[in-house]
Amino acid sequence: MSEDTKKPGSAREKATAKRRNQILEAAVMCFLERGYHQTGVRDIAARAGVSLGNLYNHFRGKHDVLVEIAMLERRELEPFLKVLNSNAPAPKVLKKFIRAYANYLAAPENVILTLEISSEAVRQQDIARLFVENRARLTEALEEVVRRGVEAGDLRAVPDPLQASQLVIEVLEGSAYRSVLSETPMSKIAGSMEDFILSSLLARR
Repeated sequence: MSEDTKKPGSAREKATAKRRNQILEAAVMCFLERGYHQTGVRDIAARAGVSLGNLYNHFRGKHDVLVEIAMLERRELEPFLKVLNSNAPAPKVLKKFIRAYANYLAAPENVILTLEISSEAVRQQDIARLFVENRARLTEALEEVVRRGVEAGDLRAVPDPLQASQLVIEVLEGSAYRSVLSETPMSKIAGSMEDFILSSLLARR
């Protein structure tokens, strides 16, 4: 092995990473267009422009590809966690989070891919673990905002901040699913959705 291939970030490593990402992107497109169960490894390889053998050099099969996509979903959540970790007053943080997450969910591909991952999570324990962990990080960060808002008197004293946080996320994601199914843009329901969530949590003055 040459010295170049031993170095982190070598040409070979970069080429491998590029090919791996190429396969993941192809898999995402296939899952969006056909669904996870209707997609075969040959479909992914063809979409990625690689041989079947090349695909197997990177992933043992379609399931491992989905595991990697579920792991990458964590990166998608980072901007929302950053919003929720702000020290601004809870109502302001809550409103910013609602708008940011609704904007993310306005892209049908994000909703469809989440549905594909969650439906497979019901059947596969390792997918379920990743999916639950991802959602727990988001819910727990939102729970902290709710608790802080209740203590400051800005939010009403809800019976269970964790349950309230889960409901907020479910309202957002459920509205996004309905948006995709009914082909109604999220922009048309975002205002009512935000009003519903805020009116449920803001303290009565």
